[in-house]
Amino acid sequence: MEHMKMGNYSPVTEFILVGLSKYPVLQFFLSMLCLITYVIILLGNSLLIIISILDSRLHTPMYFFLGNLSFLDICYTSSTVPPMLIIFSSETKSISFIGCALQMVVSLGLSCTECVLLAVMAYDRYVAICNPLRYSIIMNRVLYVHMAAWSWIIGYLTSLLQTVMTMILPFCGNNVIDHITCELLALLKLICSDITINVIIMTMVGIIILVIPLLLIFISYVFILSSILRINSAEGRKKAFSTCSAHLTVVILFYGSALFMYMKPKSKDTNTSDEIIGLFYGVITPMLNPIIYSLRNKEVNEAMKKVLGDICIY
Repeated sequence: MEHMKMGNYSPVTEFILVGLSKYPVLQFFLSMLCLITYVIILLGNSLLIIISILDSRLHTPMYFFLGNLSFLDICYTSSTVPPMLIIFSSETKSISFIGCALQMVVSLGLSCTECVLLAVMAYDRYVAICNPLRYSIIMNRVLYVHMAAWSWIIGYLTSLLQTVMTMILPFCGNNVIDHITCELLALLKLICSDITINVIIMTMVGIIILVIPLLLIFISYVFILSSILRINSAEGRKKAFSTCSAHLTVVILFYGSALFMYMKPKSKDTNTSDEIIGLFYGVITPMLNPIIYSLRNKEVNEAMKKVLGDICIY
């Protein structure tokens, strides 16, 4: 009977994104904010990538991972902000079924990749602080390139799995998404069949991608803090902490918003606060990353001033 009931509906070919549509003034304000922050994200993260390539002092594992993070932030915001601005300004507010699936697999894959990449960066800082004499041997080029590559592979495999397992299920004509982007949890609310398997997969991925990396980051920083406190000179402790403070700040921003969104109890209807937090997670954090690394890192700050000075001369 349930199969026959589902068979009465035409397949969904497009989705309607109605997130924040009840608040046109807020929607306009957020559109302007997103446009400005998107430009800042492109400029700031592109500059970080350029200086990490041009300045030979930054040819280290730490800045290689930072370049990956900057490239990831550019890709993530490019997959969400331009489509979101188009939806906000559109009368129909529609996105095709394929377009929605592509947006979800790309944005979710990049989010999962960043979780793993931040844990990899924490391990890099652990080796640099706790085992400095063997740092160049342990963090050799082959290892850190493989670690970055596997961060991307793991992120996109988990994203592809969740996206496929969601999009193959019947929506039974339900195509109105109460969100500003094609987001996994918002889509799961539209499915008219059993989603137990999806919930199990999402929980397992949450543990593997969110909880385990966060636990590894915490353990790394316990050892890092222990090593810093054993340094005799105040100047040495300050220098050691400054190499980690930027990464730790980014971790707090990223995981704070991510855990709030995906680990708190869910209601049937999407709250406006959830959408704004999601916007913060997807736009504000990537904008702050280059600012944090340039302000909190002396080497990046000096390299950035040098590159900008050379540009001004030319």
